[in-house]
Amino acid sequence: MVRDVVMYCVAHQPRRLKLPAQPIPATTDPQDIERCLFDEAMNERYLHKVATYCYYPATEMFLDLVEGGMKMSIGFSFSILRQMESWDRPLFELFQRLVAHPNVELVDVEPYHSFLPLCDLEAFIKRISKSREDLNKIFGKKPVVTDTTEMLMSSGIYQALNEAGFKGALLDGRPWVMEWREPTHLYNMGKDMALLARHYELSDDVGYRFSNRGWSGFPLLADSYAHWLRETWGDFAMLAWDYETFGEHHSRDTGILEFMRHLPDELGRRDIRTLTPSEIIDEYSDRSYHLPLPAFPCTWAGNGGMEFFLGNVAQQAVFQLMLLAYNKALLTKNKQLIDIAIWLLQSDNLHLIQWFGRYGAEAEVSAYFTPQEWWQLGPNGIVWEIQQVYKNFINALDAYI
Repeated sequence: MVRDVVMYCVAHQPRRLKLPAQPIPATTDPQDIERCLFDEAMNERYLHKVATYCYYPATEMFLDLVEGGMKMSIGFSFSILRQMESWDRPLFELFQRLVAHPNVELVDVEPYHSFLPLCDLEAFIKRISKSREDLNKIFGKKPVVTDTTEMLMSSGIYQALNEAGFKGALLDGRPWVMEWREPTHLYNMGKDMALLARHYELSDDVGYRFSNRGWSGFPLLADSYAHWLRETWGDFAMLAWDYETFGEHHSRDTGILEFMRHLPDELGRRDIRTLTPSEIIDEYSDRSYHLPLPAFPCTWAGNGGMEFFLGNVAQQAVFQLMLLAYNKALLTKNKQLIDIAIWLLQSDNLHLIQWFGRYGAEAEVSAYFTPQEWWQLGPNGIVWEIQQVYKNFINALDAYI
């Protein structure tokens, strides 16, 4: 039965595109190109909204819990850090307080929440290594464990992260990846870097199903959840959630914050410890098991494969434009333009059109995240204008080649 629990949250806000697409005149300088591409006014509005309902109350809750002895880990995209530094400095400082606590481990993530690891592993190694140093400057802690984007993992991504020198990395413990193995053990792929597998069923009980009145487990109480954890076979369970789970995806009136406040006591009553990812690696490194990773990336989104991001023709078209924009920007050798192209590789730009031509729970989640302001364009209009954003950027690069 599980003896230890790892709790990990990742906080992210996308750098949303400006729709309808703005024309970019020839010879426009990179700063003005950025202004044409990204809707910073919309980003500021959404940051303040989520901060009110989630970031402030959830962070205050987690501060109380770690003060009480609970251990947790947290990762940030540079997208949200950039927004907080620009538009909500008190929130930024509140997160700094949380990360500074000795019971909190800082996890490195792909800084722009981009799909760079899918198209340029060498550049990904450099960026994930630099973000580790940048996070150390911001928070005074240097991460030794890493996440990626949407918990992407494959044999190639593993090799890249191992080369970058990380002690451990996270992946989603889906059956098609784990095969006969349980996600409740420590793994590796024949190198030094350890792998911690997210227990996706137990994680999703909180992350997705908590407020679902049609779910057989509703209402989920802390004592029931702690019991499920205790009865899970294996060494430890890694629970991973979007930070926005706590107050945004599930509003406060669902009881999600009260659930979390009671959970550490219920775990303690069952002799379950909360540990950080690096502590888990130290604890179980002497019995780490081999996990052969697939060439196709796994992810924690949808059913665990890239079909969530590339499953319809609209997503496939945008992904082709992403690749062209990035590779054409490389030809310019202009660092600012390459940086913009990586911003345009954000996974959100595919996530937000997952609903195109689809129905069901995953499409509803995607539609929920699509900015309300965009829907006046209609579904076809949203897809058309997103593609036009990329085309305008691609054409603007001609002046720099």
